[in-house]
Amino acid sequence: MTEKYQNKYRILSGRLSNWDYSSSGEYFITACTAARKHYFGEVVNDEMQLSPIGEKARECWLDIPNHFQFVSLDAFTVMPNHAHGIIIIDKPPGYRTGVDHSTVVETGHALSLQSETETSFQCLRFRNQGKNTISAMVGSFKSAVTKWCNENNLPFAWQVRFHDHIIRDRDEFYRIRNYIIHNPANWKDDDLFTH
Repeated sequence: MTEKYQNKYRILSGRLSNWDYSSSGEYFITACTAARKHYFGEVVNDEMQLSPIGEKARECWLDIPNHFQFVSLDAFTVMPNHAHGIIIIDKPPGYRTGVDHSTVVETGHALSLQSETETSFQCLRFRNQGKNTISAMVGSFKSAVTKWCNENNLPFAWQVRFHDHIIRDRDEFYRIRNYIIHNPANWKDDDLFTH
């Protein structure tokens, strides 16, 4: 859906206007390539065979928790023209967004975020680290993959937006997890399937 702003058309956000996308919860994310082009590889015998861009997308996805507080990942898959994954934000009870937590003393019984020099993968394009939102996470992931492709002179482009779904309960969580895990085997029946 589009509307005009300052006499120009713009696409309305697909995010819920009454939801804080930095709040604790489980989020199902889908990010597609532009024109659904197969940049990430191909499904062969019901298994995904990643291209170099697909490998980098996988690395950068797995690196997300190194750049955002209170974030962990669950099921994830890179398909020929999209990536699916579950991002979990789990803030401690009483944690308030917008409060300066830089003066908090660590107790030594929890791991700190890794510095950029300690990261396992070279996906250092992450931005908006202070804004622990789903949009910041996915935007940073997409930006890191694009930057790597540009640096390596590989043609690549993302679809401008991404799809998110707030997971409401355990049954839905396990249904989505199962869908992600079995996506390569069910590729030809997928809504995003292209030749």
